[in-house]
Amino acid sequence: MGLKVFNLQCDSGHLFEGWFGSHEDYDDQSRRGLIECPVCQSKAVERMPSAPRIAKSRDSSSHGMSHGASETAAMMAGASEELARLQAQILKQFREFVQSTEDVGTQFASEARRIHEGEAEARPIRGIATAEERQELQEEGISVVVLPEFLLDDRLN
Repeated sequence: MGLKVFNLQCDSGHLFEGWFGSHEDYDDQSRRGLIECPVCQSKAVERMPSAPRIAKSRDSSSHGMSHGASETAAMMAGASEELARLQAQILKQFREFVQSTEDVGTQFASEARRIHEGEAEARPIRGIATAEERQELQEEGISVVVLPEFLLDDRLN
């Protein structure tokens, strides 16, 4: 019995592969909530359309596909796997960065000022600031980086 390889995507947009014994195995695991994203652990996962895997044969033309098309399909599959690996690596680094910061919540602007002015201990912080507060901080020479909300999601920690 061969394995079925499906392209999957979670509700945060992470792409990854799932290997199953059959279509029925995928359906059963999906129904029971056993499939989760390896990047963010979301269980909201959908099967994505995918091209069939193409095995090389001695006479690939008998299968209606040229040798060049087989190589192109293999390169695309490899690129997709590399992209998923890179995406997982980047998100892991963002999670580690976020975990190394102190969440100061809505007091971000005032705490950033206190740190900048030497009134509070220098440390990496994160929190919530309005666009106006961010602009004011930058005008005062205080660097601010805006992170997408999904990086701060508890599922990533």
